[in-house]
Amino acid sequence: MTLSIQYVDTAYVNRVWPSVVGFVEEALTSSPDFPDWYENYNADHVQAFLTSGNWLLVVAIDGDGKIHGAATVAFANYPKHRVAFVTTIGGKLISGPETFQQFKELLKQRGATKIQGYGRDTIVRLWKRFGFEPRLTLVETLI
Repeated sequence: MTLSIQYVDTAYVNRVWPSVVGFVEEALTSSPDFPDWYENYNADHVQAFLTSGNWLLVVAIDGDGKIHGAATVAFANYPKHRVAFVTTIGGKLISGPETFQQFKELLKQRGATKIQGYGRDTIVRLWKRFGFEPRLTLVETLI
């Protein structure tokens, strides 16, 4: 199956939301057994970020237009880079070199010079195949 990586214009996020919400929820709930307080947002918040234009929705579709995966991306500008930060990803989006190349090109078209994201150990291992390198370990506590 050949997948095409495309972005969803902000005006159409609500139209495709029923087809992608499962992938977003999968991404948000697939972490190890963390305490409830670790969550920073839920699927409703993700939808709000997307419909407000603060985040970008990216989908993987087949030739029949069926969505097989989705990712959400926030952008951050730093003095040396524009970072595309993957906030959620689920389904079959970056499943091989071709889809990853399409994903990179799409983000480059929006000015990104670097891709970042948090990931559990299995995702870190998977994304190493695409040139990602672990940088830091996030630790946190409530105050």
